Amino acid sequence: MTKSMTKGRPILLMLQFAIPIFIGNLFQQLYNVVDTIIVGRLLGVNALAAVGSTGSLNFAVLGMVLGMTSGFGVMMAQSFGAGDEDRLRRYVAMSVRLSILLAIGMTVILLLANGAILRLMNSPAEIYEDTRSYMAVIYGGLLAAFLYNFLAAVARAMGDSKTPLIFLIVSSIMNIVLDYIMIAVIHLGVAGAAYATVISQGMSGILCYFYIRKKYSILHLKKEDWTFRARYAADLLKMGIPMALQFSITALGTMIVQTALNLLGPVYIAGFSAANKVQNVVTQVFPAIGLTVATFTGQNLGAGRMDRVRQGVRDGLLIVVVAAGICMFLIYFGGDLLIQLFVSGDENTAELFAAARQLFDICLWFYVPLGAIFVFRNVLQGMGYGFIPMMGGVFELFARGLGTYFLADAFGYLGICFTDPLAWLAALIPLIPYYLIQRKKFMTKNI
Repeated sequence: MTKSMTKGRPILLMLQFAIPIFIGNLFQQLYNVVDTIIVGRLLGVNALAAVGSTGSLNFAVLGMVLGMTSGFGVMMAQSFGAGDEDRLRRYVAMSVRLSILLAIGMTVILLLANGAILRLMNSPAEIYEDTRSYMAVIYGGLLAAFLYNFLAAVARAMGDSKTPLIFLIVSSIMNIVLDYIMIAVIHLGVAGAAYATVISQGMSGILCYFYIRKKYSILHLKKEDWTFRARYAADLLKMGIPMALQFSITALGTMIVQTALNLLGPVYIAGFSAANKVQNVVTQVFPAIGLTVATFTGQNLGAGRMDRVRQGVRDGLLIVVVAAGICMFLIYFGGDLLIQLFVSGDENTAELFAAARQLFDICLWFYVPLGAIFVFRNVLQGMGYGFIPMMGGVFELFARGLGTYFLADAFGYLGICFTDPLAWLAALIPLIPYYLIQRKKFMTKNI
């Protein structure tokens, strides 16, 4: 069921749209969390560190997938908001072609570079082989990641955030079952967790495809929709590449941090990883608001309603402030309890808990700027600007790189814990001024 966001109270529309995305994000994070919990409890701290050390790599690779498909979704949302069904279908058809080519290309390149990347990141010898095998499976399953994220972007472009949620719930349950089978029954070790994730995500994509094909007649592609049109490909890549690079640049910063962290050994890697897993789950409301703002902006800009875009930003920031307060409360009072899920009795447990708690105590005070990044970045993307949101990622990269170089060297693990807050503040430096400039330009044009 399609839904226009060009009429009605923005804050109510945004909340209705964001809540299913938020729940879906939680289930998507559940993939990684369940992997980590089962690995940590069944295979030990070193295995937990192996999976944890892949976090920045996963973010880089899957972030490129999400960024590219989200960029495609912006062009679809603008077409839908403008009521141009022919253009919408052509963008969908071209996006399918591009997604398949990108999935194949990324898979081949990353599989060939797998070992070199891990050596460059100082992957400890005791966890190297587990880390390598885990990432090899993830790289091999990129087509499944593209399938789900592309179809989810198509559904969101038309105002439907519930359909992707339904199939994520199904696949998450499947992931939990497969995790246990792959590790505890078949004894595939750390790689078993990766197999469970890829299979589950592929199933959610397949189910989503059949549902969209059956329910959305507006997306029934005609023969002429598959005609190659260079302008449509250029439009999609112009929007998708900067969004993909934005994720990759941000991920490169986290990889720099991970490289410094790897020198501290498996216990600190595991503690940092477990804390980040918990933090990522709790703060999934921010990406949900970001995707909502992008879709809201795309549809309303397509309909020529810049006044509603401005109100959407205000409402989005209000939601972020309230959500940040809730996230701070949950992490401050419940963080330690959640960390207990990741480990069983181990001689290094106390040190792991201390490392996780230290990260929590620093980062929770910066959740408002973190949420604001998603609002300003996504409103610009929804308006069709990809370069400045990418530059926000560049600012994050420099902040993490400089923070790691100066703080990690001087203060060790404590300095590493401050790199994320510094990056979040730095990302806002180009985003807010550029949004204000473009908002004034659009409002003046409409007078």
